[in-house]
Amino acid sequence: MTIAVGDKLPEATLVEMTAEGPAPRTTEDIFKGRKVALFSVPGAFTPTCSAKHLPGFINQADAFKAKGVDEIVCIAVNDAFVMGAWGAAQNAGGKVSMLADGNGDFSRALGLEMDGKAYGMGMRGQRFSIIVEDGTVTSLNVEGPGEFHVSSADHMLTQL
Repeated sequence: MTIAVGDKLPEATLVEMTAEGPAPRTTEDIFKGRKVALFSVPGAFTPTCSAKHLPGFINQADAFKAKGVDEIVCIAVNDAFVMGAWGAAQNAGGKVSMLADGNGDFSRALGLEMDGKAYGMGMRGQRFSIIVEDGTVTSLNVEGPGEFHVSSADHMLTQL
């Protein structure tokens, strides 16, 4: 079952690359008592994700903060090393937290996984965005296959 507006996010542990190496971050630590803009991409370094999706959030980071967002979080079913390298390549530091959902457990718990085997990608997370307030979904935007509209930074800003 897919998560819906009004639902609490499931418990999960994501991983962030730090100067000391991979560091776990629980969903409770990330979302409890905070407003977070969360978005998911099918894969780091992929064309739409690198050219449009992540750069939109990096470029609009100050606008999100001005609307009360405590943190912008990008997740993908990639490992923490890949997410860290992608964030560094895109200059995301200090603007977007790059978190690995390495085995896809969080995406699956949300009901937002996708089968990318036809593209050699295995199971991944769909392209989506969620505004989370104190662990509760207040806005959910799930893209159709091959689309990029409702999960963009510009669209999310209209929902805040």
